[in-house]
Amino acid sequence: MNRLPRSASLTRRIVESLGEAIVTGHYGPEQAFPTEAELCVQLRASRSIVREAVKMLTAKGLLSARPKRGTIIEPETNWNLLDPDVLRWLLERKFSIGLLLEFTQVRLAVEPMAAMLAAQRGDAEAIARIEAAIERMRAAELGEGDALESDIAFHVAVLEASGNRFYSRLRDLVDTALRISIGVTNRSKGVDLASVEDHARVYEAIASGDGERAKSAMRGLLDEVTALIESTAGGSQPD
Repeated sequence: MNRLPRSASLTRRIVESLGEAIVTGHYGPEQAFPTEAELCVQLRASRSIVREAVKMLTAKGLLSARPKRGTIIEPETNWNLLDPDVLRWLLERKFSIGLLLEFTQVRLAVEPMAAMLAAQRGDAEAIARIEAAIERMRAAELGEGDALESDIAFHVAVLEASGNRFYSRLRDLVDTALRISIGVTNRSKGVDLASVEDHARVYEAIASGDGERAKSAMRGLLDEVTALIESTAGGSQPD
């Protein structure tokens, strides 16, 4: 709960608190979850707020209502890994190189194609956002601005420039995973910053309308990320 700003709604803070408790194993798998009345007392919240929080956690696959058993914790296999909150809680619970590698493999299946589509379909405004992210990355190299935020802004801008509504919806997932993976890959490389020039090659290909070159440049970026994550894991495969 401390991660959320004070301005966050009580419902959102309760979702964060309970979600973390579930994912970190405070409650066992398929164990009975506290009743609505018990949660109201524990969290000092109204029934309507608790009910809404439980509904949100149910939508994330963490909880379900069972006849005669009440609300129970779902096994991890049923959790929605495409939900940014669930992915973040899992990555922070007990850092998993395997999970990070799996998500990077998803990125490999999506982002090169998004870069190609951005080159083919991206309008001037969308491409300008990619360029702005590159400029932010260059500024971060000089100590002006946040390197992590500018790197995330680049990848999100490419997804949005693709014109594919499904790819665009992955922006929160990519944002979440990058906040973990960038630290891992930069430590593995022994540097604190991503390669601006490697990212700039993707932008230049998109700006020139060369879809195949954009796709290849983005794949090269993510191939390096994959290799760095695998080297961190000692070349082992996910559990």
